[in-house]
Amino acid sequence: MTSAPRIAAVLIGRNEGARLIAALAAIPPDVSPVIYVDSGSTDGSVAAAQAAGARVVRLDMTRPFTAARARNEGFAALSPDTADFVQFIDGDCALDSSWITTATTFLQANPTAAIACGRRRERFPEASIWNRLCDEEWDTPIGKALACGGDALIRASAFKAVGGYNPSLIAGEEPELCVRLRAAGWEIWRLDAEMTLHDANMTRFGQWWKRMRRSGHAFAEGAALHGAPPERHFVRETKSAVLWGAVLPLLALLGAAVTPWALLLWLALPLQVLRLAPRFGLTRALFLTVGKIPEAIGVIEYWFRRLIRRRAGLIEYK
Repeated sequence: MTSAPRIAAVLIGRNEGARLIAALAAIPPDVSPVIYVDSGSTDGSVAAAQAAGARVVRLDMTRPFTAARARNEGFAALSPDTADFVQFIDGDCALDSSWITTATTFLQANPTAAIACGRRRERFPEASIWNRLCDEEWDTPIGKALACGGDALIRASAFKAVGGYNPSLIAGEEPELCVRLRAAGWEIWRLDAEMTLHDANMTRFGQWWKRMRRSGHAFAEGAALHGAPPERHFVRETKSAVLWGAVLPLLALLGAAVTPWALLLWLALPLQVLRLAPRFGLTRALFLTVGKIPEAIGVIEYWFRRLIRRRAGLIEYK
C-alpha cells in the first residue's frame, strides 16, 4: 500500500445514551466516514450520532435483528472501495486514542492479516463482580489468534471476500467470521495494545446468567456450523457445557433415587473449582464452573429450537 490507508468506522448500537456519545467522540478525526447503525433506539441516539457527524443507517426492525446484520449493513453503507480498513465498534465501547495508528501500522506490515484486535477493558470493573469477570474474560493471549470480538480493525477486502458476518447468528458471529477468514488463508492477530473501553453495566446475577446462556447458544450453533474436523469450532466448549452443566447434575439427582452414593458426584464441582483456581483465581474459577449450567441451558435451547424449526430471538443481558 503506497498511499495513506483509508480507514472507516462502523458503530452499532441501541439506546446506548451517553456511552454512544463517548464512543463517537473517541473516533479519531482521520477515520472517515463513520457509519452509525441504529436498531430502533428511542433515546435520541440517532440525533446524537448525526450531531457528531456520523452517517446514520436505521435498521428495518420488521426483520429479525442481530448485531451481525447491523455490522453488515453498516459495511454495505460504505461506498465501494472507499476504505482499506474498517474499525467495527460496539456502541458501549470507546476507542483508545492510539489504537487506530497501532492497528493500521500492523495490518499494513502484515498483508496476510485480516484482523487486528487488542485489549478490551471494562470501564468500571470495580462496579460489580460481573463487570470484573468481563474484564478478566477480555484479557486473552497476545499473538496469532483463532478469533476476535466485536471491536476489531478489519481489512475491507478480506471482509468482503468471505461475505461478512453471518446475519442469522444471534451470538458468536465474530468467531464464526474468523473461521471462514482463516479457511480462506487469512490470519487473525491480537496485539499487545490498548484497544477499547467497554461498559458492560452488569449489576445483577440475572444479567450474568443470561450472558452465559447466550454463550452456550453460541457454542452450540458454532459447533453445528463448523464442528467438523479439522476446525472443530466450539465443539470442546459445547461438550464441556453439556457435561458439567447438564449431564453431571442430572446423574447426581437421578442416581440419588437409587443410591445415596450418587450424591458424591456433586464433589466433582468443587474439585473442578480447585483445579481451575491456580490458573484463573478462585472467584473466576467458581463462576466458570457455575456458569456451565446456564451455558448448558443455552445449548439445549439451541437444539430444541432447531428441532422444532423455530428461530431463536436475541438473548440480551442489558
